[in-house]
Amino acid sequence: MSSRVAIFQRKTGHPPDASARNLGELSAAVNGIIDEARQKQMKAVCFVTGVPGSGKTLAGLNIATHRSDEHHDEYAVFLSGNGPLVDVLREALARDRAQREGISKKAAERQARSFIQNVHHFRDHYVKNKDIPLEKVVVFDEAQRAWTRQQTASFMQRKRGQANFSMSEPEFLISVMDRHEDWCVIICLVGGGQEINTGEAGITEWVSALRTQFPTWQISVSPRMSLPEYGSDLETQTFFASSQVRLDERLHLAVSVRSFRAEAISDFIGYILDNRPEAAKGVYQDVQSTYPIYVSRDLNAVRAWLRRRARGTERFGLVASSGAQRLQPNGIHIKAEIEPVNWFLNDNMDVRSSYYLEDVASEFAIQGLELDWVGVCWDGDFHHDGTEWIHQAFKGTKWQSVNDRARKTYLKNAYRVLLTRARQGMVIFVPTADYVDHTRPPRYYDGTFRFLQSCGIPQLL
Repeated sequence: MSSRVAIFQRKTGHPPDASARNLGELSAAVNGIIDEARQKQMKAVCFVTGVPGSGKTLAGLNIATHRSDEHHDEYAVFLSGNGPLVDVLREALARDRAQREGISKKAAERQARSFIQNVHHFRDHYVKNKDIPLEKVVVFDEAQRAWTRQQTASFMQRKRGQANFSMSEPEFLISVMDRHEDWCVIICLVGGGQEINTGEAGITEWVSALRTQFPTWQISVSPRMSLPEYGSDLETQTFFASSQVRLDERLHLAVSVRSFRAEAISDFIGYILDNRPEAAKGVYQDVQSTYPIYVSRDLNAVRAWLRRRARGTERFGLVASSGAQRLQPNGIHIKAEIEPVNWFLNDNMDVRSSYYLEDVASEFAIQGLELDWVGVCWDGDFHHDGTEWIHQAFKGTKWQSVNDRARKTYLKNAYRVLLTRARQGMVIFVPTADYVDHTRPPRYYDGTFRFLQSCGIPQLL
């Protein structure tokens, strides 16, 4: 395993079992695709799927560092549109390299920036020119979050002065790599149900671009890409059955680098969010002995549980939805954004770190990253009324219903992200109602608390 990947594991708390068989099979499959593209002078893209916590980011880093170490002329690079993830990865690598090699922090940071890049900076560089990129191998993390044509065009006009930009982000990124006259490979890491912001395309824009604009590219996909959770529609499924596409089961990470429980926990969270309490309760029986989950109405008890559970350098912290604005009376200020590098990497003597359980990370700050133990703080933006989930947004002085289908999906996925950030266990905090405050009525919180209990989650005593 690359030393850079080992550093990432050590600095961000990822366990050392990332060389598990499933991860090794994935690396072998992807390296085979790259070697074939290089040998046959062709262009290829592959899509890697995996449950939350299965190690997609780790796998991508491993592949990129292996190609960088073994084939310097490929200029392999790791791209992500997730700003907090990029910042944390760069800082972790830079801190370690500066200490280990005795070089200046600034020099270490330059090296980290060249290897781990923000995909939007990569895009903006090539939109200004027709240069052929140095990079032959590009790993694109969280590919499902790439922007639609409308979102990209709007951004390019407002922020970059490009009035006639007419491509989605996937189409443009493929077109940049297509400038190579000989060969290149794009590796897309795809999470299911992880789109949490306006304009995120899911997988359909990638498929549309490859099908209509790049018919000569060889495509390899995990068979799981056809599942609805990856945003697959009938057109996408039909395309995956075409001769341009090769299916490879090795491109799915089913085994978690955190544990073998990940798939069951992913199912459990899915059943909760899909309003299927009996199904959730059945799965919970399989994980409760090795992955503790509790629900509590007492935030102090939540904090005490997290501190008590953690051993040694195990990391813990509080998370909440970016729309959880009425947790403020409980001392949870979601509008006060964290500094990701300090929150994820600094030790328990730093008040800015997650250890202090004061600053709370939103779904945007924590997506793609994990802690050992997590306290999930639940508000009225996504609450259960005893029959179904209710979607809301707090505007001004009151809650307003969310009726747009896409916004409902983003809100549901926000809680999916929050509920899948813990490697070893979590406790869910649902506040008690306030009969005086009209923004925190009993039905918002009591209904959610009872529903979580009906899913099998016991109350923390």
